[in-house]
Amino acid sequence: MTDTTAHAIDVQAIASDVPDLLGDLRSDHAGETGAVMIYRGILAVARDPELRAFASAHMETEARHLDLLNELLPPREHSRLLPIWRVAGFLTGFLPALFGGSRAVYATIDAVETFVDTHYEDQIRKLPADGRGGALRAVLMECQADEVHHRDERPVPRRRATWGSSLRRGRGLSEPGARRPSRRPGAFDLRTTVDRI
Repeated sequence: MTDTTAHAIDVQAIASDVPDLLGDLRSDHAGETGAVMIYRGILAVARDPELRAFASAHMETEARHLDLLNELLPPREHSRLLPIWRVAGFLTGFLPALFGGSRAVYATIDAVETFVDTHYEDQIRKLPADGRGGALRAVLMECQADEVHHRDERPVPRRRATWGSSLRRGRGLSEPGARRPSRRPGAFDLRTTVDRI
């Protein structure tokens, strides 16, 4: 999928037929923002060449997803919690890489991508296979396939299940905040506040 194709998708028109589509895409955008930061966090401390190659390749894919979502979702529709997502994403990669090494990182990616797979699947089911929503459905299916590949690239021993289930719970609790639009008239804007600091 190219940025040009994504740009040609009329999300506003599709949103009139698909309940909460903008909230779904806003959540996707916030998640892909956090995903890029997860890999930046890993790369900030990882010294293992294999882990660095893994993180670099995956960060490139997540950055491509983020570019696609930037094409689909106007800036006014971005989550106003993006600064928090950036910090949370960075720490989600940084801490396992710092304290647990490659096994902890792979367990983290397994947990995050398992959640993302389900998240995308829920959205894909809402969209028609063809017509106005078909192209958007195809974009989301491509993103989902990449995320599943990330998850399955490194099998994780089940003894890491506690860490992974904690991450999945945290992601599930944080999703509603990512679905909110970036600005409401007169509302506090965290992005502006963080940019001033």
